[in-house]
Amino acid sequence: MKSLIVLVACLVLSEALIRVPLRKSKSIREIMSEKGIHLPYTDPALKYHPEILATSTIEPMSNYADNYYYGVISVGTPPQSFQVLFDTGSSNLWVNSVYCNTQACTSHTQFNPQQSSTFQSTSQTFYLPYGAGALSGIFGYDTVTLSGITITGQEIGLSTNEPGRTFIVTPFDGILGLAYPSIAVGGQTPLVDTMMQRGLLQENLFAVYLSSNGNSGSEVMFGGVDQNMYQGEINWTPVTAETYWQIGIQEFSIGGQETGICSQYGGCQAIVDTGTSTITAPQQIMSKLMSSIGAQQNSYGEYVVNCQESNYPTLTFTISGVNFYVGPSDYIVGQNDYCYVKIFPTYLPAQNNQPLWILGDVFLKVYYSVYDRANNQLGFASAV
Repeated sequence: MKSLIVLVACLVLSEALIRVPLRKSKSIREIMSEKGIHLPYTDPALKYHPEILATSTIEPMSNYADNYYYGVISVGTPPQSFQVLFDTGSSNLWVNSVYCNTQACTSHTQFNPQQSSTFQSTSQTFYLPYGAGALSGIFGYDTVTLSGITITGQEIGLSTNEPGRTFIVTPFDGILGLAYPSIAVGGQTPLVDTMMQRGLLQENLFAVYLSSNGNSGSEVMFGGVDQNMYQGEINWTPVTAETYWQIGIQEFSIGGQETGICSQYGGCQAIVDTGTSTITAPQQIMSKLMSSIGAQQNSYGEYVVNCQESNYPTLTFTISGVNFYVGPSDYIVGQNDYCYVKIFPTYLPAQNNQPLWILGDVFLKVYYSVYDRANNQLGFASAV
C-alpha cells in the first residue's frame, strides 16, 4: 500500500504522504557502558556553538531503547542506502564515505562516489562538531532519495575522518540535519530547504513522532502532520532564533511548585533537539532539581536514584501559557538496583544570557512536535 501511495504521488502529484520510518537505538553512553567503558560527561550544548514532485510524505524511523531515532535515505545513481539520524539540532547532511579509513567509517556502510553517475565533486572541506564527537569531510553534490521522493543535485557531506570512539558504536551511517540554514557549516543548503525551494512539500513544515518503551512506529513526516500520532490540539509557540529550533520557556516547575529559574531571568530558552536523547537543564537549576528528585551523582557524571522508590515529582514546562508535563516514568530509566535520571546539566547560556534547556527525546516522546518553517513556529501536541 505504501509503495502504491508513493507511485500515485509521482504520477499525479496528488496528496501522498512523505513518511520516513525511524528506528531507535541505545545511546552512545549506554552502549559503551555495556562494554565496560564509561564515557566522561560532555555538555550536549557544545554542539550549538561552533525532481519528482510530491506534496507530503512520511518516513518511518527505527527505535531501539528509546534513544537515537534514525531512518533510511538513498544517495547516488544507482542509489546507495544509508541509515541516518534525523537531527533537529544541526543543519548539514553527511554520510560515511570510502574517503574515510577510521574504524567508525569502516564499521558502517560507506558511500562510494565512483559508483554514482550523478555525483559531482567539490574541493570544499568541512569540520562538524557535535555534543559527543566530531568529524571532517568534503562536500559534493548528488541525488538524494527520501521515501520515494527524489531530490537531484543536493549538497551532501562525505566523511574523510571520524576520530575517537563516538561514531564507532552508533547504529547510523550519517546525520540529516533539520535545523535552519543559518547554522549549516560551509553555507550548505539543508535538504528541507531544497525541498521547500523546489515546491516539493504541500506545506513548508515537518513533524516528528518518537515512540517509547521499545515500540516501533516512530516517524518523521515532511509536508504535513500525521493526525494518527497525536491527540487534542497542537499548541504553537514562536521560534526565538532562526538557527536551531529554539523557543522560549516562561517557567519551570517541580512537583507543581514554580522554581522561579526562568521568571527571574525574564524567561528561559530551549533548543528542541531530536539528536539529544536526554533533557539538559541549566546548571543554575540542577542542584535543586536533583535534590527534589533525590538523585546522587556517580563517578561517571550520571544521576542515579533508588529504583524501589516511586514518589518522584512531575516536571512542568510552561511554554506560551501552556503547561507541558514530563512524569518520572519519562525521565527515569533502569531497573532492579540501578536507575538513572535522563537529565544532565548544561553550562552554556542562550545568546541573551537566559538559562538554556535542551528538550531532547525524553520530552519529545511525550509530545508530538511540528516544525513550521513557513511561520517560524513550533507546535506540540500529546503523543498517542
